[in-house]
Amino acid sequence: MRVNRIGRARKAAVGLSLAALAAGVTTAAGPAAAQPKAASAAAAQCSTTYRIEQKLASGTTWRMCWRFESKSGLVLEDVSYQPPGEAAPITVLNSAKLAQIHVPYDDGKNEFNDVTDYDFGSGLVNLDPGECPGGTIRVVKVPDGLDPAHPYVKGLCTTTRSRGHAYRMQADTGNKVYQAQGKDLLVYTVNKVGWYEYMTEWRFQDDGTINMNVGATGSLSPYDYDAGDGRGWPIGKGAKSYATSHSHNVFWRLDFGLDGSSKGRVEQYDSVVSPPAAGQQGPTNKTTRTKVTKELAGDAKNMRWWRMVSATGKNKDGHARSYELVPGPTSKYLGRPFTKHDVYFTEYDKCEQYASNNPLNCGAGHGKSVDTWVDGQTLTHPVVWMNVGFHHIARDEDQQPMPVHWQGFSIAPRDVTAMNPLTPAELAGQNGQVDPSS
Repeated sequence: MRVNRIGRARKAAVGLSLAALAAGVTTAAGPAAAQPKAASAAAAQCSTTYRIEQKLASGTTWRMCWRFESKSGLVLEDVSYQPPGEAAPITVLNSAKLAQIHVPYDDGKNEFNDVTDYDFGSGLVNLDPGECPGGTIRVVKVPDGLDPAHPYVKGLCTTTRSRGHAYRMQADTGNKVYQAQGKDLLVYTVNKVGWYEYMTEWRFQDDGTINMNVGATGSLSPYDYDAGDGRGWPIGKGAKSYATSHSHNVFWRLDFGLDGSSKGRVEQYDSVVSPPAAGQQGPTNKTTRTKVTKELAGDAKNMRWWRMVSATGKNKDGHARSYELVPGPTSKYLGRPFTKHDVYFTEYDKCEQYASNNPLNCGAGHGKSVDTWVDGQTLTHPVVWMNVGFHHIARDEDQQPMPVHWQGFSIAPRDVTAMNPLTPAELAGQNGQVDPSS
């Protein structure tokens, strides 16, 4: 039930027209002192107010623009990656954002689309300085915010985090150990929808990987302790209060722009392991590439993966640059057509912005969810929709407050650079086959 502890019911979403979206009237960004403009201010040549740029200790630099909208919240645009040794930034994404948080309850009595129906972005909350250690909290003008009298929220954290070993290798001779500790640029917000508080993380690693995660925390709704039909879990003393189980199906929308071109291609790879043939020592494994030329609703399988390939760019070895999709753990929800697949590749349509209950007026007969947009179009400008599910069966430890439970995925560079972008200078010549006797 979408009611918070002070009794404020979240307002229903108001449908946006396509013209309004294009004009940016439902978006805002930046500090109060700057009196920020609408979404158009976060174009490729965004001002300092809307720019995030961070050079990490390894020498890798990430650059991007940001804006904020009432539904998806934080939107990142023109995301580029420049590792050491690259003379210019390498564009990775035209844009990236949350496209839906679908929350159906197991008893069938409630079902929510938190991004589109409850204006997820408008629930941006102020961050305490301790929540952004060593970083900067930016002020965001929130459209249709929780408190219209105070639209400016200290709600966008940009900071750096250590992630442990980036690599480790002991030299073949002597006691030399090559090792480096990895650093990430972390960009995140916290948005409140009813009793839940969602932490939306974007982690940009110094090796070119991007991690996208949503963490749910806050409180269990006190109105949903009525699952006495076996669809819940007893919370508290005895077996009186049963918290209703439910799912969180999170969608992200990624518009790739590798090397500055939107005309990338999609490839799917499948590997099949066969028993040893006569005379062979072990099983064989054959990997097959399939070019995805038309829109696809894809399902993750053992030894299956996809990559987005640049239409124009190659690394210094002459190999096409690409980014591999790396799904995280998921609990696929089969109750709705749009949640039945793990990934969707659709042809770009500026009206297709949200994975379900898309509120934009796209014309008569145009579907409202991502599954209906997979209708056989040829992919010339692919858009990626990732779906990661979590089935939340509450536990005693979920109160109070509820520990964060995370769900998400990554995109990892594949042949973006000719070598490990963090390769130490002493090993820079070891590209390709290495003579072990040298």
